[in-house]
Amino acid sequence: MFRRLIFAPAILIAASAVLLPAGPVQAQDAPLRIEITDGVIEPMAIAIPAFHGDAEIAARVRQVVADDLTGTGLFREIPAEAHLARPASFSEAVSYEDWRAVNAQGLVAAEVTQAGENISVRFRLFDVVSGQPQGDGMQFDARASDWRRAAHKIADQIYARLTGEKPYFDSRVAFVQETGPKNARIKRIGVMDYDGANILWMTDSSSLVLAPKFSPDGRRLLYTSYDSGFPQIRIMDVSSVSSRPLTQDNGAMAFAPTFSPDGRWVAYSREQGGNSDIWLMDGATGAQRALTSAPSIETSPSFSPDGQRIVFESDRSGAPQLYIMGLEGGEPTRISFGDGRYGTPVWSPKGDMIAFTKQIGDRFHIGVMRTDGSGEKMLTESFLDEGPTWAPNGRVVMFTRVTPGGTGQPRLHSVDITGRNMRPLNLDFAASDPSWGPLLP
Repeated sequence: MFRRLIFAPAILIAASAVLLPAGPVQAQDAPLRIEITDGVIEPMAIAIPAFHGDAEIAARVRQVVADDLTGTGLFREIPAEAHLARPASFSEAVSYEDWRAVNAQGLVAAEVTQAGENISVRFRLFDVVSGQPQGDGMQFDARASDWRRAAHKIADQIYARLTGEKPYFDSRVAFVQETGPKNARIKRIGVMDYDGANILWMTDSSSLVLAPKFSPDGRRLLYTSYDSGFPQIRIMDVSSVSSRPLTQDNGAMAFAPTFSPDGRWVAYSREQGGNSDIWLMDGATGAQRALTSAPSIETSPSFSPDGQRIVFESDRSGAPQLYIMGLEGGEPTRISFGDGRYGTPVWSPKGDMIAFTKQIGDRFHIGVMRTDGSGEKMLTESFLDEGPTWAPNGRVVMFTRVTPGGTGQPRLHSVDITGRNMRPLNLDFAASDPSWGPLLP
């Protein structure tokens, strides 16, 4: 049996189409399953033979599916030259013995057909070990120009079924492109697929821009702009690429904004007279109030998934540390107590962990800890790693890395929360300040 999903134009991002809502992906109960733990695991061996149908577009879809899955470090693709079975059609019965002979545990079969400007993609997943289909097959109908989204959707379904985790491939990342020398950097904001494809530029290089942050629905961006020569916050509609000022206070700097999970509130840092505090603004009315009022530097707020608390960075103890407080105010609770300086905390979409930047001596780390500060773990170590952002499923963290020497160009990297599978993003330019958006509808 096949479930059918239809792609249709939407207004999430200009010149791009998205899916109509199809409901959350549900992992299927089946014997074939990867158990993800903190230990080193053996990747699951999966066969992804050539997709049937229109050869050119089918090959492109197949490659993106394979790249998505193997890029997690959880799957190992069995090379085509090792395949014994070479199915002649999508509907051909599966020769499980041939796939077991090459040690395949999972098998993906798919067909991609094109009719004018539209494509139809059917796929099935099989448990080679037990000799059974893994859940229902699915069909995606889309515009041919959206073939990459079809591929990401297939990979998302496979990932969810085989890991029991929510997927993250069909998502986007906002970032800052950096060009020019260190002392005269030119920056502009872009939005791209999670793997670096389909880049759309949101700003030009006429003014300095920093730290974009997606709204929970992916339709808006917050960012810090120096349009006026003074840092203020702007809000942008991603579809129309139009923006407006959110703060306009010539007597105070506003920066490091972030949305609440319901998209209504904006928390940000406001600096005046050398003192920086966390402020909260109602995005609809513009009403705002201070959440902190200490003679120290408070910055980098991030909301909990339930929207009731924020985590932020403060040097009220003498060095930058991480604190949590409720939106009603009151005394914040310190949660970081290790050596070094902590900053840029970001609450996981799952609500169970906080990612952060940590500096110890001249080395920088991306780390994670539980929300009470326990279980601190360093995921990276480098000359300069900073600014983590979570994948929509809370299993992968993307961040900025700068290597020493040369021009010191920043690059985007990702790492699993177990500390495994460190990967640079395949971009041919310098980039920083990633913000991972939600899974697309």
